Amino acid sequence: MPDETLKSLRSLVPPLRVKPGATVRLPHDFDPANTAKFRDREHAQAALAVGVDLLRDLQPKLAAQERFGLVVILQGMDAAGKDSTIQHVMSGLNPQGVTVHSFKVPSAEELLHDYLWRYARELPSRGMIGIYNRSHYEEVLVVRVHPEYLGPQHLPPSGDGDVWHQRFNEINSWERYLVDNGIEVLKLFLNVSKEEQRRRFLERLDNPDKTWKFTLADVRERRFWDDYQQAYAEMLSHTSTEYAPWHVIPADHKWFARLAAAASVLDALERLRPRYPRRVSIPKAELQRARAELEAE
Repeated sequence: MPDETLKSLRSLVPPLRVKPGATVRLPHDFDPANTAKFRDREHAQAALAVGVDLLRDLQPKLAAQERFGLVVILQGMDAAGKDSTIQHVMSGLNPQGVTVHSFKVPSAEELLHDYLWRYARELPSRGMIGIYNRSHYEEVLVVRVHPEYLGPQHLPPSGDGDVWHQRFNEINSWERYLVDNGIEVLKLFLNVSKEEQRRRFLERLDNPDKTWKFTLADVRERRFWDDYQQAYAEMLSHTSTEYAPWHVIPADHKWFARLAAAASVLDALERLRPRYPRRVSIPKAELQRARAELEAE
């Protein structure tokens, strides 16, 4: 494995992180078209292959150790590339150790519970990697852009009327609790530009193999672009913490977004330092008898 490639992968991550306490402005603070030092698709794909190999090496150690779990949160506007990021970054992992959950419009049952309930139910266990394609952050994004969605949530009156800052605080506390209990939280915002989203929507309309992905709601929601950018900026500003920082992934070039996401997942797993257990619960004498029996066959 080229040391230079590994060094490049690790160097990608720090500039992506949102510094806790920073006030984020979108799109000013993060360029959706940024590709760091990677010149083209071929250059990035070669580095991605190295990253996937490293993830493939770390995953069984995470599973065997059974001490930590990892939940990867993917947020982004429509057509930001969430599905393809999951496909390419997780392609080399053992599917038995990965769960993927896509959160759609909440059901009647889910609306009768607190807004974090359905997300907590799908958390990965220790040794597992869980991927949230959209997440609890929808509750301060789409619900903020469309506050009429608060009505069906059967909420009690808010004390100061600022439900959004209340939710920021609640989410931060919940994620603190998860990290304290061994569930690492990795948050990735796929940052796509308005023009690139338009191009991808048109591509879906022009390509019969992709038209199924297009919905009229995509165009309706696009009309609220500025509102969503403001909601995302507030989310990044108030919920990027030392224990669960946001990573802003430039998403105009899918080949780079996949690489940046893989580097971020790799960084999160390396920080957990998963190891194969050295202690075996089976007494040594019994192991020796098992060896003797096998060798005698």
